[in-house]
Amino acid sequence: MRIASHAWRYAAPALVLAPVAGLLSPIAGVAALALAGLVLVFHRDPERQVPSSGIVAPADGRVSVVRREDGRLRVGIYMGVTDVHVNRAPLAGTVREVSHSPGANRPAFSKDSDRNENVEIDCGEFAVVQIAGAFARRIHPSVEPGDEIARGDRIGHISFGSRVDIVFPKRIERADLDVRKGERVVAGETVLTESDGIISEQRAQPRVVRE
Repeated sequence: MRIASHAWRYAAPALVLAPVAGLLSPIAGVAALALAGLVLVFHRDPERQVPSSGIVAPADGRVSVVRREDGRLRVGIYMGVTDVHVNRAPLAGTVREVSHSPGANRPAFSKDSDRNENVEIDCGEFAVVQIAGAFARRIHPSVEPGDEIARGDRIGHISFGSRVDIVFPKRIERADLDVRKGERVVAGETVLTESDGIISEQRAQPRVVRE
């Protein structure tokens, strides 16, 4: 099983403690090993079958936010404790900026989480925002400005949390979405919309608004 980077850092204390705890109590030793195992499982990083078109989900979890913000559509995905916490690029592009904003650590499923600590990966036409939650205090982006990313590429993970938002290209409207609030999605696999929103004026076709 592939494990995300930084996982061993969090599992190491329990692994080091396990032999000592085992001398005091076999149960304590087993508990320490189990804790280390849970940390590694939490940071699992499975392969995904990335579709050849469309904008894919940047995170595993449940769609918790669908709204327009500053003239662009924003969709947030809440990652539960059992979800894979490795985040993926929703679309191909070039990373322009990776910025960290300090903030609170409210529960990721609450409206107040908009003011939480976050890291924004700005790719110009679109952006991915990694948001910390009540227990998530470690956001680990794995891309830097200037990096070229492909649809479905790994772009980072959040240890022990929490929510990931995608700010769509300006062309994308709510009616273009193929998912709705409350639905479960899979990072790198679930297509949020078939349109990439970055088509040239020469190739632009009239958009059919669904009923």
